[in-house]
Amino acid sequence: MIRRLKAGTPELEEFLAMSYAGLEDIQARVDDIGKEIRARGDEAVFEFTRKFDGAEIGPHNFRVTEREIDEAYAAVDDRFLSALLAALENISLFHQKQLRNSWMEPDEMGNIVGQLYRPLRRVGIYVPGGTAAYPSSVLMNAIPAAVAGVEEIVMVTPPDASGKVNPYTLVAASEAGVDEIYKMGGAQAVFALAWGTGTVPRVDKITGPGNIYVTLAKKAVYGDADIDMLAGPSEILIIADQTANPAYLAADMMSQAEHDVLARAVLVTDSEEIIDQVEAEIKQQLPSLSRRSIIEQALRDYGAFILVENLEEACQVANRVAPEHLEVVVEHPFAWLGNIKNAGAIFLGENTPEPVGDYYAGPNHILPTGGTARFYSPVTVDTFLKKSSVLFYSRKGLQASRQDIITLAEVEGLTAHANSIRVRREDIPE
Repeated sequence: MIRRLKAGTPELEEFLAMSYAGLEDIQARVDDIGKEIRARGDEAVFEFTRKFDGAEIGPHNFRVTEREIDEAYAAVDDRFLSALLAALENISLFHQKQLRNSWMEPDEMGNIVGQLYRPLRRVGIYVPGGTAAYPSSVLMNAIPAAVAGVEEIVMVTPPDASGKVNPYTLVAASEAGVDEIYKMGGAQAVFALAWGTGTVPRVDKITGPGNIYVTLAKKAVYGDADIDMLAGPSEILIIADQTANPAYLAADMMSQAEHDVLARAVLVTDSEEIIDQVEAEIKQQLPSLSRRSIIEQALRDYGAFILVENLEEACQVANRVAPEHLEVVVEHPFAWLGNIKNAGAIFLGENTPEPVGDYYAGPNHILPTGGTARFYSPVTVDTFLKKSSVLFYSRKGLQASRQDIITLAEVEGLTAHANSIRVRREDIPE
């Protein structure tokens, strides 16, 4: 069912280099959607919502009303609300620790340099929806934006066929401080946020996970609006030794495989016995899971057991993959943390499965995928901040630096830059 590979073999290299199917046809469809949104705004959004979501959305029900939010609160139970508020508190506290202070630093000549941190004014958050509910995605998008001080947080999410938004999603949005909610999803929602429509003012940045259409639309609008990242299918890599519980490892691999038939679940271990036991556990646990067919296909097409000589080699494989989620399920997990260089989020020990991070612990679950953890980071408060440099030079300071600046400008052949400094000589006392 799941391929077995060994470190240092051509088969492993082939697996690590494996890419997803060509996207040319999807890109063409996304481009066509973008052209329609740019040309016809709201009307095109309503048309695509009718086509893709089967919902009759128009000016009268495009934006979620306060009444709909009140109805959502009446539809959810106290147990959900209690769990949501506990998660919200954890996520808020974690992101509040990320806040930075603006700073300015003078020197002995009276020159001042510094950096100002300012929140973005208006951001759009994308939350998958339709037949499913993802209140956790609402929290992970909206809370860091609110902590950063974003003035206007706009949420978009596809409606179900009756034109309604899932009540759990609406309650999460209300508790997280979302200001506006629009019933639209897919590529059309991304284009509407980036360019604006008759109803929806454009935003400065778009964040949040979505399907391949959403990702390609985000790529297309970058430059008109900022984006958080180009997220691909979900992925997990687990490093385990002989002390790991096979039942836990099997459950954790399947927890990611259920996201998508393209999801990648990989176990890296120095114990062939563990591989045998995990494979048996997967077969035992799988029949009881609601998304069995998705899990089976994902594990077959993109899953792997990788046998290594030792845990040092396991860490090397993990750094090569740079996974979205990395679990370290070994006897002394903290001892290996220094060996991990590339991962979106690192889960240490058998009591820290990936869903702890997805829902509750506090760190953001919007993470770099597809190996981009080599150079990119999770969504944080910084995602919703911009920085401005601040400079002030005194006369004395400019006089002291004058010749150096002129020299550097003239080396680059930018004589007007040099002249901008040179003409100030008469105004600067010797």
